[in-house]
Amino acid sequence: MFYQVLKYVVIGPLLRLFFRPRIEGLEHIPEEGAAIVAGNHLSFSDHFLMPAILKRRITFLAKAEYFTGPGVKGRLTAAFFRGIGQIPVDRSGKEAGQAAIREGLGVLGKGELLGIYPEGTRSHDGRLYKGKVGVAVMAIRAQVPVVPCAMVGTFEIQPPGQVVPRIRRVTIRFGEPLDFSRYAGMDNQKAAIRAVTDEIMYAILGLSGQEYVDEYAAKAKAAQAEQDGQPRKFPKRRR
Repeated sequence: MFYQVLKYVVIGPLLRLFFRPRIEGLEHIPEEGAAIVAGNHLSFSDHFLMPAILKRRITFLAKAEYFTGPGVKGRLTAAFFRGIGQIPVDRSGKEAGQAAIREGLGVLGKGELLGIYPEGTRSHDGRLYKGKVGVAVMAIRAQVPVVPCAMVGTFEIQPPGQVVPRIRRVTIRFGEPLDFSRYAGMDNQKAAIRAVTDEIMYAILGLSGQEYVDEYAAKAKAAQAEQDGQPRKFPKRRR
């Protein structure tokens, strides 16, 4: 209920009013059945803009930090993400990737839409980075189509570190669904899941027109922070 109220009464109308998103390829989103929507990740605004324009409900795997922040702001953020049905995923530790895959397969097993950012984190400079293979494992194991998505202009309205987004028009572009049924039973083969992941990232690249970097975003972000003289942030490990 909270999801529907936010989408159709509160956030959805406001986003459409201020950002007037151009929507291309919406017909590629299946009207029913499980599917993965895999997109680039340029801004915190991405979490709201894509779900706001989809007719179907979509569930994203959200980083656990959104649910564990301190103080009043932290509690409000956690309540918001829980209210819209997003799933917290702990990205630290050895089992983090497997936990995300289990949660994602649970969503797909219900015949729902799963949203995922294969880069694993927001781009710090607007470029498209190498995709992590979890999306491929889920697509092969669940035997569902993957719809590539490109958010265009969201980096300009709210780059990392900017709290209040600029009012500017954005584009949300969906590509034709990708079928990976030919890889059935190969979700444990490194070459296969890398090939599937790269195909997905290539499709996103074609839609977004970004510059591509064959490196993981988290690694590039850490290297940039170190170059700028900032201390590197390492994920907290659970005891």
